[in-house]
Amino acid sequence: MFYKDERLVLFIDGANLYAAAKSLGFDIDYKLMRQEFMRRGKLLRAFYYTALLDSEEYSPIRPLVDWLHYNGYSMVTKPAKEFTDSQGRRKVKGNMDIELAVDAMELAPHVDHVVIFSGDGDFRPLVESLQRQGVRVSVVSTIRSQPPMIADELRRQADNFIELEDLRDVIGRPTREPHAGEE
Repeated sequence: MFYKDERLVLFIDGANLYAAAKSLGFDIDYKLMRQEFMRRGKLLRAFYYTALLDSEEYSPIRPLVDWLHYNGYSMVTKPAKEFTDSQGRRKVKGNMDIELAVDAMELAPHVDHVVIFSGDGDFRPLVESLQRQGVRVSVVSTIRSQPPMIADELRRQADNFIELEDLRDVIGRPTREPHAGEE
C-alpha cells in the first residue's frame, strides 16, 4: 500500500534481488522499476548496493553498475574480498548489509516509506527501528521460490510484503536466450 504524497526511498540489496529474480526466471528492468516506484510516490532516491571484484579486469556486473549510475540510481559499492575456503575453493565475500542499514537510518527522519529489496533476515532489526521512527517499510522478495528467498521474520516485521513474482509484468524483462553456440 502506497500513498501518492509519501516520500519514498528504495534500498536494493543487489546480490539478493538478483538471486530472487533469477530463482523466478526473469531479469529486472531497472528503468521500469524506477518508473514504477516514481508512480507510487515521491521517489527521493533509489540506492543499489553491491560488492565489486577489483582483481578482475572485467566484472560481469560492471556494465549494470555503470548503467544504474547514469540512470538515476545512487550506487553504493565496495571491493569484494576473495578467499579460499577449507576445501580449497575460491570464494568471494561482499556483504553490504551494514552500508544499507546505516544509510536507511540516516535517511529515516526525511522519508515516509522505505522499500527494501532483500529477503535477508538480518534486516529485521533495521525494519523494526525504522518503524519506531514512524517510517513505513515494504519488503520486496519472494516466497514462491524453493526455498523461499525471504526470511519469515523479515516478512512478518514489514508493514507490507511485496511478492517479486507479482511485479514481473511491471518491472521484469524476459530472460535473454543464449544464441547458437553460447552456453
